[in-house]
Amino acid sequence: MSAGQPPVRVLIVDDDALVRAGLSMILGGVPEVLVVGEAADGAEVPAAVAAYAPDVVLMDIRMPRVDGLTATEALRAAPDPPEVLVLTTFDADEQVLRALRAGAGGFLLKDTPPAEIVAAVRRVAAGEATLSPAVTRRLITHVTAPAPATGPDARRDRARRLLDGLTAREREVAVALGQGRTNAEISAELFMSVATVKAYVSRLLAKLDLNNRVQVALLVHDAGLV
Repeated sequence: MSAGQPPVRVLIVDDDALVRAGLSMILGGVPEVLVVGEAADGAEVPAAVAAYAPDVVLMDIRMPRVDGLTATEALRAAPDPPEVLVLTTFDADEQVLRALRAGAGGFLLKDTPPAEIVAAVRRVAAGEATLSPAVTRRLITHVTAPAPATGPDARRDRARRLLDGLTAREREVAVALGQGRTNAEISAELFMSVATVKAYVSRLLAKLDLNNRVQVALLVHDAGLV
């Protein structure tokens, strides 16, 4: 953290007190991160966000009253929402997909090493997706079924309609994101600088009205382009 820069404020939401305690211990030892509060259920999220003004919410999926997906959708639909990192295991793939579509900045497996949890919080606070390319590919492989050859498919049609509005170069970058490529890999593959790739990604997010590159990847998969 640079001198004078405030720490990343984190709210931990999980119905397991041991998980909350473990995450608080991990993040509490990092000067650039401040755990500002905890919640035990999605129903407590609106009040907790209003009270603590977090930059990032670590959100469990499975909670007894209001699950993390419902809480994430409501939170991200509100004005000026905090970023959301979903806590999950890979037996919840479909739920993770729903969370990402709702605007979550990414997800963490509950057995993620402490250093990676800290790095993920930093990245999502900076507006970057927290999925590595390998994890992006694995997630999409698990949760995206091929579009049917015939018959209506509203999601596929919507995705294709949105992507049809892109320039040829923007479309190439979008497809590369759908393949889980890093900025450096896209740079080498499309013969442009990393700075130019970043500019294209920012342009895609604005043009498609999406929150992060993971949502671009999902849109490309919905369209059947990868």
